[in-house]
Amino acid sequence: MKTILSRRKALQGLGATGAAMLLDPFAAAATNVPAMLINRKIPSTGEKLPVVGLGSWQQFDVGTSKEDRSELRDVLSKMNELGGKVIDASPMYGRAEQVIGDLTSELKLNDQFFFATKVWTSGRQAGIDQMNDSLKKMKRSKLDLMQIHNLLDWETHLKTLKDWKAQGKIRYIGITHYTDSAHSKLEQIVKSKAVDFVQFNYSIRSRNAETSLLNVAKDNNVAVLINEPFEQGALFRAVKGKQLPDWASEYDIKTWAQFFLKYIVSHEAVTCVIPGTSDVKHLADNLGAAAGKLPDSNARKMMVKFVEAL
Repeated sequence: MKTILSRRKALQGLGATGAAMLLDPFAAAATNVPAMLINRKIPSTGEKLPVVGLGSWQQFDVGTSKEDRSELRDVLSKMNELGGKVIDASPMYGRAEQVIGDLTSELKLNDQFFFATKVWTSGRQAGIDQMNDSLKKMKRSKLDLMQIHNLLDWETHLKTLKDWKAQGKIRYIGITHYTDSAHSKLEQIVKSKAVDFVQFNYSIRSRNAETSLLNVAKDNNVAVLINEPFEQGALFRAVKGKQLPDWASEYDIKTWAQFFLKYIVSHEAVTCVIPGTSDVKHLADNLGAAAGKLPDSNARKMMVKFVEAL
């Protein structure tokens, strides 16, 4: 995976406060996130989830000191306060599972979130051992969603996940990937109706999923989690110093982050998008995309046209 160009880094170098506000006008526009967030149903059960969640790759791979974890503690507290639910992790993400488990327990919020993590190894017993370790690290007796990370040994793990679901150790089964080249394989598995969730990459500039994968998931009643919504920060670099189009306000879009996220969640097949952040302001900004009016089909076309012209 490539190194993330974070929103924070994208802001660096703009210099004046006014320029920074132009790229990410959080202080002026994203402070009042409505209490009621837009929710979508998980097709297999009807359970509802807010359409914007939280990823943890890199941001939550930190040490054990209070100083290392203070910002993340604040992020999780604010997320709960604003109504966010979905937190996505993986053994691949270093100490992320442990940090999430520790902090949500300290905050007494462990049971308030929808925990999604992954199995990322080869072999049946190795998978079982790793998933048990995830339960321990995240301080749960049951996980909401267990996903097979990047389809690694997916046929072996799928059998185990079905057993675990029947035993009540997990609530939902999922599969994931982060590249366009994997979309066709994800489609095949989704069509087999073996999973409750599918997670993949999708953004306003990376729209391969619109070709068929999103519709396949919708047609087969599989929930969709979206990763790489900001293209690892590249989208913020693309709009550096650029103003939002005037018509964005018609869809309650106040920042570039909300512009990018609202494009994604306005697709009816998307259940939840999971941008990662370790910044409370950015967390609130992101959740702002889960409120207000969503772009319609005509607005989505205008959004793409605007970004492609940059």
